[in-house]
Amino acid sequence: MPKKGRSAVKRPDNKAENGVAVSAKQRKTESLLCFESPASLFQSLIAPMDVEQFFQEYWEKKPLLLQRSDPALTSYYQSLFQLSDLKHLCTQNLEYARDLNVCRCVNGKKKVMNKEGRVNYSQLKKDFDQRRATIQFHQPQRFKDELWHIQEQLECFFGALVGSNVYITPQESQGLPPHYDDVEVFILQLEGQKHWRLYEPTVPLAREYSLEPEERIGKPTHDIILKAGDLLYFPRGTIHQADTPAGVEHSTHLTLSTYQNTSWGDFLLDVFPSLLFDSMKGDLSLRQGLPRSLLCVSMTAVNKQVSVFLRGLAESLEKEQQELRSSEMRRDFISSRLPPYKLQEEDIMPGEYGDGLGSDHLCVCPCFRSLNYWSLKKDRCWALAHEYSYITAAENAYLPSPTVNFTALKLKKTKCFQRYSLR
Repeated sequence: MPKKGRSAVKRPDNKAENGVAVSAKQRKTESLLCFESPASLFQSLIAPMDVEQFFQEYWEKKPLLLQRSDPALTSYYQSLFQLSDLKHLCTQNLEYARDLNVCRCVNGKKKVMNKEGRVNYSQLKKDFDQRRATIQFHQPQRFKDELWHIQEQLECFFGALVGSNVYITPQESQGLPPHYDDVEVFILQLEGQKHWRLYEPTVPLAREYSLEPEERIGKPTHDIILKAGDLLYFPRGTIHQADTPAGVEHSTHLTLSTYQNTSWGDFLLDVFPSLLFDSMKGDLSLRQGLPRSLLCVSMTAVNKQVSVFLRGLAESLEKEQQELRSSEMRRDFISSRLPPYKLQEEDIMPGEYGDGLGSDHLCVCPCFRSLNYWSLKKDRCWALAHEYSYITAAENAYLPSPTVNFTALKLKKTKCFQRYSLR
């Protein structure tokens, strides 16, 4: 599974830009998920499993399979994305690698079949039908409003970025070799059936994507067939492979992924430099020079002294004498998360809070001027609700700290709330 990029991924140039959604023949199927709140959305997504039970028994621990036989849910899942959508989507100036990959697992290895430049539907169909290639469509929420709605709510629920990919695989074919990912994975089977095999992790809660050779992974712990309407969850590090069984025309599934680089270790890597920097201001011992030639000998000689420093930092935290300040993790979430579903510019004018803007967001909007960049002042922006989460109104927006410094903040000139420019 590809890693999330730190920069925005734009929708390709087409007539549907300037804030007009690309329909991709979006169906009018009524949503069967509950969007009253982020928590209710997640509860309806994993129903009939209870949220509390899920986090106690399954989250980061073991896979969960939810098999459903509800025709209405099957129809709703199919409306999220299907093979027939590709013909229209290929008119939107899609490009290989940026928007989709064409690949197949051959002799235990991934074979990429991408062409150069823009995607041609006839060629894509030929690769799918004749070469039995898997089509991996990146970030389908750029074109599917219901997926945008789902992912935006899930980002609010998890407090972490949520990515997505759609995989379409012809019968008796496999797109990827056995591997594990560095993300928590939710699989929604949209069309057809998919044969999944899951294996015991070699690296539990892995921090990196990795391929695993067949001879290393042993026998599967789970060998299942997902049908349309089913949901499968497995923790990061779970080795897996999937193929479309014989007799099934094709399989389409959606992968929702989250919690990439969101572990305690990642958090400590983020906050420790600023914590140590602040401590050095008030602790003379941390500012004293190293013993002569220390860098030329074994570091084990200073283990005891380092442990003394660490205990001092721990004590200052327990006494609340120091404040933890996340920078990179928070900045990444702020600058890359999706905007509220279908929130329009007129909803966020001065004095307006907008029905779609939740209390966990801060919105910073510049006045519209014919300049390439704005340097924002207090009298030239509006802040709405503030609980250390943000919606950025620009591509690649940069917010230097949780406390917004309006005199220093600069936003690149662009249209507000183009959801495809914020991924």
